[in-house]
Amino acid sequence: MNSPELENASRRQFLRTSALAGGGLVLGLYIDAAESAAKRIAKPSSVVETAEFKPNAFIRIAPNGVVTLISKQPEIGQGIKTSLPMVIAEELEVNWKDVVIVQGDLDPVYGSQSAGGSRSTPTNYQEFHRLGATARTMLILAAAETWQVPAAELVARDSAVHHAASGRKLDYAQLVAKAASLPVPKPETVQLKDAKDYKLLGTRIGGVDNPRVVTGKALFGIDVQLPGLLYAVYQKSPAFGGKVVSANLDKIKALPGVKHAFIVEGGSSLKGLLPGVAIVADSTWAAFTARKQLEVVWDEGPAAAQSWAGFTAKAQELSEQAGSEVLRNDGNAKAALDDADKTVEAAYSYPFISHASIEPQNCTAWFKDGGIEVWAPTQNPEAGQKIVTETLGIPKDKITLHITRSGGGFGRRLIPDYIIEAAAIAKQIGVPVKLTWSREDDLQHDQFRAGGFHFLKGGLDDKGKLIAWHNHFVTFAHKVVKDGKESLELGSGANLSGDEFPGRWVENCLLEQTPLECNIPMGPWRAPRSNVLAWVFHSFIDELADAAGRDPLAFRLEILGDKGFVPGTGQQGIPYDVNRMKHVLRHVAEKAEWGKKSFPRGQGQGIAFHFSHLGYIAQVAEVTVSKAGKLKVDRVVVATDIGAQIVNLSGAENQVQGSVIDGLGALMFQELNIDKGRIVQSNFHDYPMIGIADAPTRVDVHFLKTDNPVTGLGEPALPPLAPAVCNAIFAATGIRVRQLPLLRTDLSWS
Repeated sequence: MNSPELENASRRQFLRTSALAGGGLVLGLYIDAAESAAKRIAKPSSVVETAEFKPNAFIRIAPNGVVTLISKQPEIGQGIKTSLPMVIAEELEVNWKDVVIVQGDLDPVYGSQSAGGSRSTPTNYQEFHRLGATARTMLILAAAETWQVPAAELVARDSAVHHAASGRKLDYAQLVAKAASLPVPKPETVQLKDAKDYKLLGTRIGGVDNPRVVTGKALFGIDVQLPGLLYAVYQKSPAFGGKVVSANLDKIKALPGVKHAFIVEGGSSLKGLLPGVAIVADSTWAAFTARKQLEVVWDEGPAAAQSWAGFTAKAQELSEQAGSEVLRNDGNAKAALDDADKTVEAAYSYPFISHASIEPQNCTAWFKDGGIEVWAPTQNPEAGQKIVTETLGIPKDKITLHITRSGGGFGRRLIPDYIIEAAAIAKQIGVPVKLTWSREDDLQHDQFRAGGFHFLKGGLDDKGKLIAWHNHFVTFAHKVVKDGKESLELGSGANLSGDEFPGRWVENCLLEQTPLECNIPMGPWRAPRSNVLAWVFHSFIDELADAAGRDPLAFRLEILGDKGFVPGTGQQGIPYDVNRMKHVLRHVAEKAEWGKKSFPRGQGQGIAFHFSHLGYIAQVAEVTVSKAGKLKVDRVVVATDIGAQIVNLSGAENQVQGSVIDGLGALMFQELNIDKGRIVQSNFHDYPMIGIADAPTRVDVHFLKTDNPVTGLGEPALPPLAPAVCNAIFAATGIRVRQLPLLRTDLSWS
């Protein structure tokens, strides 16, 4: 299916190679509809696109019948390198065994090439259908001309065009020359397949890279090799944003294998090139070994005065004051809370955590002739190109960026700090160099998921209905200067929207936010914001249901109500389909037999739902907690509504199961302590990750197909896991979990 000899291809290289290899049909969405496919081979990258087609992807059908598709999005384990080409192949009516997938390099002709926010599928789904259908239509027209019959009498299937009336068949390989000379049909004339006729979409297809992954073939950024390659490490201040005062460079330069050692001045951006010391050697081992003898005097700056203990104390102090920003103020929450039949108060907190992807950050760069060539495992190649241009002054047209497969991303590789470090080192030494972060670098210089503190109050009437909600969110921000004025800018993933559930549902609702200034790098972590907000809100909703003496499912359904479709409000407002959420909530309850099982003490069920990244997800967790406080998640039942079509059933199940396990690992174990402006933990011995023994015994996944646009699945299945498990823990033990990770809470009972 996927040739191991094929490597990344730039658009120009791909088209040039295709032409030299003996022609064939080459189709891309960047061309004019009236132009023939053959003429498009030499189309320059600078061509002005028409409004009818966007630059997205390429198809090549070779004279031998092999279909080559370029995958433009970065593959980070989410399966996009397989699933999006499946969409093209479905419409093209080709045998999947005849398809070869090539990873595209960064090129503006493809449009956006980032992979984040579960946007890769919804952004490209319809256009990829159109691209495959366009190629199929051209092949049918080529057969119609060849046989001199109406195109309406022909059908395409199994990489061939068939004429039922005469029993004739022409393989695609026999039609490519004729098809390449035809004008491209206008988009509105191309007929897409009916979903009931899909043969490939919705089936189980293994990842195209799977054979190479399991056999250890060179595939990831860390595997890149070039002639004359040198190897680099980069030491930054342990306190974030610190500057180099001096370093023992002469000693380092004299060590075995070391070729260069120098100070990089860097800047102040926590997402950019920070000051540090580069060591370049003839092997990774030599560079790592030399680093152990590096002695640096640092000016650690203001970060050195910051600690998690200090942040916690300050958050408690701020919670007793009014928030600095009001995000939502419906009705009169204070008066409603004063008049409520029952009130519940609780404080929830969660720490900074790392992405901890299995492949540490790395990048290979080669500066020559005023330009630079980069090989990077990145989720955001455009950002990598931009930061190199802005920091080093290298024009965009002098930057070639090859997208390698990533060994996990989870949002970390959206930030290109490691790319600019490699590029800066490469520019100074003028030879190809691979920068490799150690696990300690990766853990202590991440773009962390932000911690946070929520101080909540809820009010119930005499019938146990939620009538008032107040949340004061104390979060984290960086000091920035814009137009000569200082202000605090909330960290990535550290903000709260006024639309967050139950913000649009409770009549008396006050949502406030207060930022704490910090110098800690912050970045998107799988399902940004939602990964913690779902835990806070659905745990507190469970507390309110218990105080009301209500069933947690019925209580949630009552809050959702019968609004049907709730419009978004404010800057981050997103419309919310209440009926879709109630559907998945009822479905997961049915599949988990909610309310129909009896559990002994120490066992229980918990339920939660969340809407994020356009996906509607509900989960039920079943847990066992021993008297000694040992947790085992016995089963997680997941109901998802991500639209009308599951693209790759195998990949979709993998994403949901992976989200459940990833969310459980963060819930149970992950925590970073901050002291003197630096991360205390250093490696997996003091930053444990989830293992097989702690994974759920079962994860049951149910996909609900609905008449809605297809959405992504890499993120929306993660947020409901934590509250579902914590609510199940309460059902089993009577113990509420209000602080993450779980290891901070004693779950023992008697």
